[in-house]
Amino acid sequence: MHSRRRAFGGAAERACALPRTEQSRLLLRQDAIAALVGVLAIVLERDCAGRERLLGAKSWAVKVQLSKEGAMSSDVQLFDATGRRRSPATLPEFHVGRAPANKGQRYPADPPTVDEIIAIMRVARGAPYGNRLNGLIVVLWRAGLRINEALSLTETDLEQRRGSILVRHGKGDRRRLVGMDAWGWAALESWVAERATLPVGPLFCVVAGPTRGHAWSASAARLELHRTAVAAGVRRRVAPHQLRHAHAVELLREGIALPLIQRQLGHSHLSTTGTYLQGISSDEIISTVHARRAPMMHASAGLEL
Repeated sequence: MHSRRRAFGGAAERACALPRTEQSRLLLRQDAIAALVGVLAIVLERDCAGRERLLGAKSWAVKVQLSKEGAMSSDVQLFDATGRRRSPATLPEFHVGRAPANKGQRYPADPPTVDEIIAIMRVARGAPYGNRLNGLIVVLWRAGLRINEALSLTETDLEQRRGSILVRHGKGDRRRLVGMDAWGWAALESWVAERATLPVGPLFCVVAGPTRGHAWSASAARLELHRTAVAAGVRRRVAPHQLRHAHAVELLREGIALPLIQRQLGHSHLSTTGTYLQGISSDEIISTVHARRAPMMHASAGLEL
């Protein structure tokens, strides 16, 4: 600070020693430089403020404070690109160091029965956006798709005349064609007709709000299926993948060959398909084996022991 004053004072003394014309020119030059510096400072300040507003509109404004115990404090402001509040749990940093609640837990192959699935669809029919949930249940149950495969479908992937669905992005990003029965196509018609009134996008999309027509998330689909199953009085765990298990078990009961079931489900190995068939009950196995015919051989040999 003192050095600046000395420099300014020295410049003033030198200016006083100059003639009046040169002195006035020097003062005018100093005033012009000072004004130019002030204008540049204002422009830079406005530019920085504009950039902050632009970045704030495109990104999330996050203020997260963690206490010593790792708990989330109340000073959390999280917004998405549309300006809606988001939970801090949507941040990747929120789950760092936390093991999933179901880590290491293996659920038995316990597919829901036909009666339970129909009960869920009847409850969904009277609920808001029920046609969308029923359409998802149909492609999971009657076509045996994975949840991510179903949510990646578009309207052009459906070919009702041929009875096929094109899966563009299967597991491992493999592409395959699957079939679906006539009952499934009839049950899907309500949602396909409603989907035609929404913006172009995925087959199963958001119905209302600023993201209308965008992809429906897998977590939201699982939650809606779970809540509808509870409302329908289903006394078992119901998840999207269990509908795929039910599809495999029903195909086997109808006498479909195991390699065809493997192709329909998109499995690389037949052993994977075998795990899906663990949902067959022991009573069904016993009754089927008990009803087998007697061994057959040539009539001239006889079966007497």
